[in-house]
Amino acid sequence: MKDESKPTLTTPPELSVRLKQFALRVIKLSAALPRTPAGQVIGRQVLRSGISVGAHYREARRSRSNAEFIAKIELGLQELDETQYWVELLIEAGLVPEPRLRGLITESNELISILTTCVKNVKRREAVPQR
Repeated sequence: MKDESKPTLTTPPELSVRLKQFALRVIKLSAALPRTPAGQVIGRQVLRSGISVGAHYREARRSRSNAEFIAKIELGLQELDETQYWVELLIEAGLVPEPRLRGLITESNELISILTTCVKNVKRREAVPQR
Protein backbone atom coordinates (compact mmCIF):
# COMPACT_ATOMS: atom_id res chain seq x y z
CA MET A 1 0.00 0.00 0.00
CA LYS A 2 1.28 3.43 -0.96
CA ASP A 3 1.98 5.93 1.84
CA GLU A 4 -0.41 8.80 1.00
CA SER A 5 0.96 11.05 3.77
CA LYS A 6 4.36 11.35 2.08
CA PRO A 7 4.60 13.83 -0.79
CA THR A 8 5.38 12.57 -4.25
CA LEU A 9 6.91 14.68 -6.96
CA THR A 10 4.79 15.60 -9.91
CA THR A 11 7.69 17.12 -11.80
CA PRO A 12 9.86 15.46 -14.39
CA PRO A 13 12.85 13.47 -13.13
CA GLU A 14 15.08 15.91 -15.01
CA LEU A 15 14.38 18.62 -12.41
CA SER A 16 17.32 17.55 -10.25
CA VAL A 17 19.58 17.72 -13.29
CA ARG A 18 18.25 21.13 -14.31
CA LEU A 19 18.77 22.51 -10.82
CA LYS A 20 22.35 21.24 -10.76
CA GLN A 21 23.00 22.71 -14.22
CA PHE A 22 21.54 26.01 -13.02
CA ALA A 23 23.93 25.96 -10.06
CA LEU A 24 26.89 25.24 -12.34
CA ARG A 25 25.93 28.18 -14.57
CA VAL A 26 25.76 30.44 -11.52
CA ILE A 27 29.19 29.20 -10.38
CA LYS A 28 30.66 30.05 -13.79
CA LEU A 29 28.96 33.44 -13.78
CA SER A 30 30.33 34.25 -10.34
CA ALA A 31 33.84 33.25 -11.37
CA ALA A 32 33.69 35.44 -14.50
CA LEU A 33 32.57 38.62 -12.75
CA PRO A 34 34.92 41.60 -12.61
CA ARG A 35 37.24 41.73 -9.60
CA THR A 36 35.75 45.07 -8.56
CA PRO A 37 34.21 45.50 -5.11
CA ALA A 38 30.69 45.46 -6.59
CA GLY A 39 31.46 42.45 -8.77
CA GLN A 40 32.85 40.50 -5.83
CA VAL A 41 29.99 41.32 -3.43
CA ILE A 42 27.25 40.61 -5.94
CA GLY A 43 29.16 37.54 -7.11
CA ARG A 44 29.15 36.05 -3.61
CA GLN A 45 25.45 36.81 -3.20
CA VAL A 46 24.37 35.35 -6.53
CA LEU A 47 26.60 32.34 -5.90
CA ARG A 48 25.08 31.66 -2.48
CA SER A 49 21.47 32.00 -3.58
CA GLY A 50 21.87 30.34 -6.98
CA ILE A 51 23.53 27.16 -5.76
CA SER A 52 21.25 26.63 -2.78
CA VAL A 53 18.11 26.00 -4.84
CA GLY A 54 19.11 22.46 -5.76
CA ALA A 55 20.01 21.70 -2.15
CA HIS A 56 16.56 22.80 -1.00
CA TYR A 57 14.97 20.59 -3.65
CA ARG A 58 17.02 17.59 -2.51
CA GLU A 59 15.97 18.21 1.07
CA ALA A 60 12.34 18.47 -0.06
CA ARG A 61 12.56 15.09 -1.78
CA ARG A 62 13.53 13.56 1.58
CA SER A 63 10.82 15.37 3.53
CA ARG A 64 8.69 13.48 6.01
CA SER A 65 5.48 15.41 5.47
CA ASN A 66 3.68 17.60 2.97
CA ALA A 67 4.27 20.62 5.19
CA GLU A 68 8.01 19.97 5.27
CA PHE A 69 8.05 19.40 1.50
CA ILE A 70 6.24 22.68 0.87
CA ALA A 71 8.51 24.59 3.25
CA LYS A 72 11.67 23.32 1.55
CA ILE A 73 10.39 24.04 -1.96
CA GLU A 74 9.27 27.53 -0.91
CA LEU A 75 12.78 28.19 0.44
CA GLY A 76 14.11 27.21 -2.97
CA LEU A 77 11.66 29.61 -4.59
CA GLN A 78 12.89 32.43 -2.35
CA GLU A 79 16.46 31.66 -3.36
CA LEU A 80 15.54 31.69 -7.06
CA ASP A 81 13.85 35.05 -6.63
CA GLU A 82 16.90 36.39 -4.82
CA THR A 83 19.16 35.07 -7.58
CA GLN A 84 17.06 36.94 -10.13
CA TYR A 85 17.48 40.12 -8.07
CA TRP A 86 21.29 39.82 -8.11
CA VAL A 87 21.28 39.05 -11.84
CA GLU A 88 19.15 42.17 -12.45
CA LEU A 89 21.67 44.21 -10.47
CA LEU A 90 24.55 42.79 -12.52
CA ILE A 91 22.79 43.92 -15.68
CA GLU A 92 21.62 47.31 -14.42
CA ALA A 93 25.03 48.12 -12.92
CA GLY A 94 26.61 47.37 -16.29
CA LEU A 95 28.76 44.53 -14.92
CA VAL A 96 27.40 41.93 -17.36
CA PRO A 97 25.56 42.60 -20.63
CA GLU A 98 21.93 41.49 -20.56
CA PRO A 99 22.19 39.20 -23.62
CA ARG A 100 24.83 37.15 -21.81
CA LEU A 101 22.42 36.47 -18.93
CA ARG A 102 19.24 35.91 -20.94
CA GLY A 103 19.50 32.12 -20.78
CA LEU A 104 20.03 32.15 -17.02
CA ILE A 105 17.04 34.46 -16.56
CA THR A 106 14.85 32.23 -18.76
CA GLU A 107 15.92 29.11 -16.86
CA SER A 108 15.27 30.71 -13.47
CA ASN A 109 11.77 31.74 -14.61
CA GLU A 110 11.07 28.18 -15.80
CA LEU A 111 12.36 26.71 -12.53
CA ILE A 112 10.16 29.10 -10.56
CA SER A 113 7.14 27.91 -12.58
CA ILE A 114 7.99 24.24 -12.03
CA LEU A 115 8.58 24.59 -8.28
CA THR A 116 5.46 26.72 -7.86
CA THR A 117 3.46 23.98 -9.59
CA CYS A 118 4.98 21.40 -7.21
CA VAL A 119 3.76 23.39 -4.21
CA LYS A 120 0.31 23.97 -5.72
CA ASN A 121 -0.10 20.27 -6.53
CA VAL A 122 0.78 19.17 -3.00
CA LYS A 123 -1.54 21.79 -1.48
CA ARG A 124 -4.36 20.75 -3.81
CA ARG A 125 -3.80 17.09 -2.95
CA GLU A 126 -3.92 17.95 0.75
CA ALA A 127 -7.26 19.70 0.25
CA VAL A 128 -8.85 16.60 -1.29
CA PRO A 129 -10.34 14.35 1.43
CA GLN A 130 -8.58 10.98 1.65
CA ARG A 131 -10.72 7.86 1.13
